[in-house]
Amino acid sequence: MLQLWSLSTNRKQILMDINMNKMKASVKSRKISLKRKENTIMSPQKKKPCFNQIKEELPKENIYHTFKDPGEIYSFRASLLSWYDKNKRELPWRRMAMSVSNLNKRAYAVWVSEIMLQQTQVATVIDYYNKWMLRWSNLQDLAKATLEEVNQMWSGLGYYSRGKRLHEGAQKISSEFKGEMPRSAEELQKLLPGVGRYTAAAIASIAFGEVIGVVDGNVIRVLCRTKAIGADCTSPTVTEALWMLANTLVDLVRPGDFNQAMMELGATVCTPKAPLCTECPVQTHCRAYQQVINEREMVSKRLLGNTTSQISSTPDIEECGGGGNCPLCLPEKEPWVSGLGVMNFPRKPTKKPPRIEHTLTCVVTRRKDNDDTEEYFLVQRPNSGIHCQLKNIWWDGNWERRGEKLVNQPVSYCKCSIC
Repeated sequence: MLQLWSLSTNRKQILMDINMNKMKASVKSRKISLKRKENTIMSPQKKKPCFNQIKEELPKENIYHTFKDPGEIYSFRASLLSWYDKNKRELPWRRMAMSVSNLNKRAYAVWVSEIMLQQTQVATVIDYYNKWMLRWSNLQDLAKATLEEVNQMWSGLGYYSRGKRLHEGAQKISSEFKGEMPRSAEELQKLLPGVGRYTAAAIASIAFGEVIGVVDGNVIRVLCRTKAIGADCTSPTVTEALWMLANTLVDLVRPGDFNQAMMELGATVCTPKAPLCTECPVQTHCRAYQQVINEREMVSKRLLGNTTSQISSTPDIEECGGGGNCPLCLPEKEPWVSGLGVMNFPRKPTKKPPRIEHTLTCVVTRRKDNDDTEEYFLVQRPNSGIHCQLKNIWWDGNWERRGEKLVNQPVSYCKCSIC
């Protein structure tokens, strides 16, 4: 009897365990199903396209927008570098990069120039660069400087956050890396504040000889015209395609010179307006220029009566082979414009209308007891602000006597161009 009761108990326990396992499996399956459903719904809106997705969007087995022929790549490199050696501008940061043997000093010199050249013309930067390097010739000297000294030296260049990040980067390298600059583009971008993909690649290739391409505004223009890329150059697909082109073209022996040659070509020959196509060293590789020549030939034939066929307004567009769905070609709604010529590339993205904002400013004032002079209360801004730091001071609003009234006070005042 005891044995039968024991068998019955065990059987009940087994059945309970089986039912419990089924319930757990059902709950787990339900959770997985809900998670998959959530990912399906959310991914199109919130997830950015990864590199593999972008790569899949690019034209396959199509050499129209790429460099596939090794002979063409070699010819492009040789022609561009030969032109650069004869026509490059003599710039102080280039001389320093060539003459300085110490890698840290060379990288620092390139870094300073690249930060200053962001959204600033070369002619404006030269004087600032020379003064900067004369005062802080290396990372250690810059790291010891105060932010106020950096802002004062940067005054007039605009975008003061650039100087601040350069200062922060020098302090970080001095304190955390014992004065040794990161040696690769990946590390430069990861470790230094204010250093993006382009700046990191420029420093790594010019200072350390890393074989990596660069993509800035000038290079975008050269590549878009060379390979007839007319889609929005700010889109992820086109951006990744341009970086792939730059990395394919970069010279293996002289990567820094090649990258500077590409930028030099875009700045002096392949300009946004009135490009000097007849002086271009890579003219034979330029698909945009070839389209201009083909269009001229077709117009000539039509004028001479050698053809009765209708002339297409978009010459040689069928060479792409994208069937109208190519993510790199000119959009169908914005076809080739004959009057623009090579300036059809790159097409500027449509600008969004400016956002209208309404702000309210509160100004704290007081009047002196002995007269009617009005004073304004100034409060220090956070370190991340775009203006200089403001101390808690009262100022009577007199521009001429501002320095006289505050010079003997143990506080500093704003030195920005607004005050």
